[in-house]
Amino acid sequence: MAGVWFDELFVGQKFAHALRRTVTETDNLMTCALTHNPAQLHLDAEYMKDSEYGQIIVNSAFTLGLMVGVSVGDTTLGTAVANLGWDEVRFPSPVFIGDTLRIETEVVELRDSKSRPDAGIVTFLHRAHNQRGELVATCKRSGLQRKKPA
Repeated sequence: MAGVWFDELFVGQKFAHALRRTVTETDNLMTCALTHNPAQLHLDAEYMKDSEYGQIIVNSAFTLGLMVGVSVGDTTLGTAVANLGWDEVRFPSPVFIGDTLRIETEVVELRDSKSRPDAGIVTFLHRAHNQRGELVATCKRSGLQRKKPA
């Protein structure tokens, strides 16, 4: 089990995830296809040549999914009961095809579950940076996390 038990987490705890990921054109195309998002800014290179970015912007659904997904192995794999929600999702800078993203996670809130004595609610703050060190995405994720078995 790679995840962390609720009782082992503490507010302020930080995870610098070792896994990094270079975003490919296929990642972007598949996300657009799977989510039925035909926006030109994600799919039409000719259209985007004349934009302020000069190139295709990666679908933010991919960026969000990757940011949270990279964190799972170090935080919740095998210890999560359920994802409760994503809040304050932001994309302060665009992600482009070929960008390599690295992810950091911080524990920002912990509380015991009122309905489940064997679990607690954890809120993580995820941050994604590109290879230039620019912050490209953030979100808070709340989840129901198992306590260590007695």
